[in-house]
Formats: sequence, C-alpha cells, structure tokens
Amino acid sequence: MKRTRFPLHIAVLVLLVGLPLTAQTQHEAANTSDAKGVPLSLEQVVSNLQHRNAQRASALEEFSGTRIYRMQYRGLPSDRDAEMVVNATYRAPDSKEFKIVSTSGSKFIIDHVFKRLLEGELEAANPENRRLTALSTDNYDFALAGYESSPEGAQYVLNLLPKSKNKFLYRGKIWVDAQDFAVVRIEGEPAKNPSFWIKKTEIKHRYIKVNDFWLPAENHTESVIRVGGRAILSIEYRDYKITKSLPVATSKIGRGFEAPRFQPVAKLSC
Repeated sequence: MKRTRFPLHIAVLVLLVGLPLTAQTQHEAANTSDAKGVPLSLEQVVSNLQHRNAQRASALEEFSGTRIYRMQYRGLPSDRDAEMVVNATYRAPDSKEFKIVSTSGSKFIIDHVFKRLLEGELEAANPENRRLTALSTDNYDFALAGYESSPEGAQYVLNLLPKSKNKFLYRGKIWVDAQDFAVVRIEGEPAKNPSFWIKKTEIKHRYIKVNDFWLPAENHTESVIRVGGRAILSIEYRDYKITKSLPVATSKIGRGFEAPRFQPVAKLSC
C-alpha cells in the first residue's frame, strides 16, 4: 500500500528565530524622549529601533545556548509528536554551529521539520537575505498602534506590513521596549504562505534581555493544515552565555552588516 505523505511544510515559519534582530542603520537616532517623558513619534521610534538594533548586532560577537524544539501534530495520516535538544553557538558575522544533543518521537518531524529549521536559519543569515528581511523601512511599512505600560517597562506597539511576499517576512505586531528600543514580542503571520497545505498560521515570539542584548526566549507557531490537521511547534531557549562582545554604546555602527568573507557555516552532529 502506498504510504500517505505527511503534510507538514512549516519549516520556514520560524527562520527568523535564533538570530539577533538586526536592521541597517539609515541615519542617527533621535533622542529617546523629550524632557517630559512624552512618547515619541512613529518616525522616532522606528529610527531608534533600527539604530539600536544595528549597535547591538555590531557588538555581539559570540554567544551560545540550548534550544528545545517540540512539535505536536494532530491529523492525517496519524498523530505525531517529537522533541529535539540542540546546543547552538553563534559567531559574528553569520557563523552558526548546531550540535544535536538528543531526539525523541517522530523521525519524520525530526528530519523534515526540526533539522530543516536549522538549515533555514543559515539561509536567512545569507548576506542578501539579511538585507531583504531586515526589520527596516526598506522591507516594512510601520504604523504606531499604541503605547503600553507593563511590569517590564513601557513599550511601543507597532503594526508591520511587509513590502514584499518574501517567505522570511511577516505581518502583524511588534512590541518595542521604550528604553532599549528592542523588539520584546512579536505576533503575526507569514507574509507568504509557505505551502498550499497550510490554511492558516499564527506566530508568537518572545525575547529576553541577556546582558546588553535581546535574544529569543520562546517561539510558538500554530498551523492549521488544509486537510484538517493542526501542527503546534514551540522552541524554548535557555542557558545563554555571551562569550564575546563589545560595549554596545561604543561599537562601530554598521560593522555587522558588511559583506562577510565566508559563507554561513553549519555543523550538525549527534
């Protein structure tokens, strides 16, 4: 009997995760606020976001951490679950090494979803892809949706509308820390549906501050499959270690966006 192909094609949905959010600097940022602490205009927020992202990307030279990939699939041809633990190391400007520590559950999910996500990070880190997918006014239209207070501090809420249907872009909302001008939360959907088999996808990302840098903390992607199934993918990040960095305030703007002298490197081992 011919085996039914498992309809999971969501590997490209979280390719932005695992990389520090970066953007090309277009001009010097405005002051973070006026003397009365009045929230900034949209133009000032976006300018600061791009400027500070570029600073942090230039200063972060090497870090490592542990990731736990989990997936639950419910639908045809059968329910499947899987988990994979990975140690990841990043070295500027775009080198990543992945060591698979352990796996359990569906081999199909491990081979065709988890490992493809690792490969996809390298594709997204390609210099041309970084330019085309940077969180910048070149790739997105921004709109100010609100200004919120939270236990973690004040945050600007921005609506994002991608200017192209690049598979690495997304539409939705971002929450920007009003002090550091870093993205702390994302909610949205892909700018381009990665597969006919996927009817709808919801993406939620959360970031945490580690020393002077904002790095992924948790990613949650839920996809409704056209034939009636549902896939839930989560990635948990822990045990970060910043092993090499420069002071953010004095790092040279733009260094992180020069064309690298070598291609992204991936090392997968069990």
